[in-house]
Amino acid sequence: MNKTRQVFLHSAVWVSVLLLFMFMAGNGKLTYQTFGIVFYFGCINIAVFYTNYLFILPKFLKQKKDFWFALSILLVLIAGLVKYGLAYSLGDIMLSKDVKKQHPLNFGEYYVGSVVVSCLFIFLSTALKFMADWFINEKVKTTLENEKLTAELAFLKSQINPHFLFNSLNNIYSLAYQKSEKTPEAILKLSEIMRYMLYESNEDKVDLGKEIQYLENYIELQKLRFKDKVNIKFNIKGDAKNQKIMSLVLISFVENAFKHGVATDEKNPIIITMNIDPDKLYFQVTNKKSKQNKDQTGGIGLLNMKRRLDLLYKNQHHLQIEDGPAIYSCELYLDL
Repeated sequence: MNKTRQVFLHSAVWVSVLLLFMFMAGNGKLTYQTFGIVFYFGCINIAVFYTNYLFILPKFLKQKKDFWFALSILLVLIAGLVKYGLAYSLGDIMLSKDVKKQHPLNFGEYYVGSVVVSCLFIFLSTALKFMADWFINEKVKTTLENEKLTAELAFLKSQINPHFLFNSLNNIYSLAYQKSEKTPEAILKLSEIMRYMLYESNEDKVDLGKEIQYLENYIELQKLRFKDKVNIKFNIKGDAKNQKIMSLVLISFVENAFKHGVATDEKNPIIITMNIDPDKLYFQVTNKKSKQNKDQTGGIGLLNMKRRLDLLYKNQHHLQIEDGPAIYSCELYLDL
């Protein structure tokens, strides 16, 4: 909350409180006496409130010294004397003769009552200070957590492009080594994929339709690599229009199937299933496991994807991985 708005809010509250007390003290009528009493003594109480709120508490909380606490007690005692002195000197002006006869000004009773009221305002200012500091600290904490989250997501996403590019260049290298006529087509397909990764997926969430197109381009690139011997089924059910999804998250499943699975087995094709509901997405990739280890270094694709899901879809997704003797399957349930 900016200072101007804060000052306006505080002023509005105090004006409302003073008007309420004036109304109550005058039995529904605003008289000169009630105005004077409420205004003068209200100003003293407000001064006690803000002296404690703006000066004593910040020093006491910051330095944790008993001196500042003792100063707040002294403030209460002085305020009581000021109130009594004001009531004694202005009693003839603000109080009617009948009131003075019915309620004579007694120092002991009046001073104790004034101290009690001042303590109430000290308590209110202390409570407000602690509440305000708590909200500020929570806001700062949330901001820092969001900044950390954004930075971590950006770092994880920055790993995807080099990771994908490294694998794709290996595939194109294989085509070039075999002197395949499809090498230029593979390079063109890779350029289309990289264009999406660099320019169209900069936001945390992108159109689901574009993400599907990206998967299809990747599959086409793999078909070029395997000379169209890839056996894959990509089944999509539902409408992808007006749906958003975290960018570059589904590719990790598909890429993992090609890297560690068998893509050329007619009896055991790679099966990709996508069911799109208005508010949910089901995505599954199943593949036959390869007996050869194609990635000696382990890779970062699925680990990266898991972490991004935990950060951006906390409590909004369920990931189930089944690593069987011959079949590997990943299932993702996602709230869109």
